[in-house]
Amino acid sequence: MSVDVAASGARPVVRPRLGTALLVLSSFCFGSSGPLAKAVMDVGLSAPQVASARICLAALMLLLVVGVAAPGRLRPARGEWRLLLGYGLLGVAGVQLCYFVAVSRLPVGIAMLLEYLSPILVVLWVRFVRRTQLPRTMWAGTLLALLGLAMVAQVWQGLRLDAVGLLAGLGAALCSASYFLLGERAVSSGDPVGLVTLGMLVGAVPVVLLSPPWQLLDGAVLGRPTDFGPWHPPVWSMLVTLALLGTVLAYLTGITALRHLPSSVASVLSLIEPVVAAGAAWVLLGEALSPAQLAGGAVLLVGALVVQLVSRRRSAPEPLPVEMS
Repeated sequence: MSVDVAASGARPVVRPRLGTALLVLSSFCFGSSGPLAKAVMDVGLSAPQVASARICLAALMLLLVVGVAAPGRLRPARGEWRLLLGYGLLGVAGVQLCYFVAVSRLPVGIAMLLEYLSPILVVLWVRFVRRTQLPRTMWAGTLLALLGLAMVAQVWQGLRLDAVGLLAGLGAALCSASYFLLGERAVSSGDPVGLVTLGMLVGAVPVVLLSPPWQLLDGAVLGRPTDFGPWHPPVWSMLVTLALLGTVLAYLTGITALRHLPSSVASVLSLIEPVVAAGAAWVLLGEALSPAQLAGGAVLLVGALVVQLVSRRRSAPEPLPVEMS
């Protein structure tokens, strides 16, 4: 899965614009998963069942395609297993499970806000662990984006405190931050497709133990029609779409974007996801947005734009090393 950069003398070419485009596409794919999952849960499936079907189907799709087309990508280097385990357990399974526990015990807006504290955690890690100096405008843009998220999530509605839900929400934030930090490190010299495939397989293990996907092997359940805008597709087709669009494509584009963007920037840009989810729910599920939510979406996008512009000014292409013959 990895490439020996030192041996080959090559290094990944950094393209910030491409990274931004991939991250935005990833956020749109992740954002679509909310309305897709909501439509399926409205016909009787539980949140753990949907998460289990989503991850297991995605792992199976990736394993079949990559195993046939490029089996070499499924053989990581010996030293990469710890990174893969961390990515799969935290960045795949941990985010899903912690978020669903938080949603079951807290208002959705609060749970969403807690999970999307991850950009702050990433920035703190970059600043104090990596000891990288970050401009004040990047901090300001990150906080502005979080303020917009709070407005979109309408955290002031139904506010209540639950210790388990609070811990689960913070756990989701830690796992989400790990997704960016571990992914950034893994793809600096590794293969994004191999990382996502193996990470999805690792993440599927704890999810299967908690909610076996074969519980869904009921023709009556899988054939039930859903309400998705003007369409009424069966449950099984929605689960396949959720796995393909909201999981496989979302993870592949997101992890590839980390080759071209630092984790501190990518994590802030990912805040576009809840805006996409809210907009899609508005159009497809009839869940209208209030004026405060629309204003919050604008504030969030301004904050993300500030972070992106600051990052672009600070990023200058480094010259490739010259080999002496």
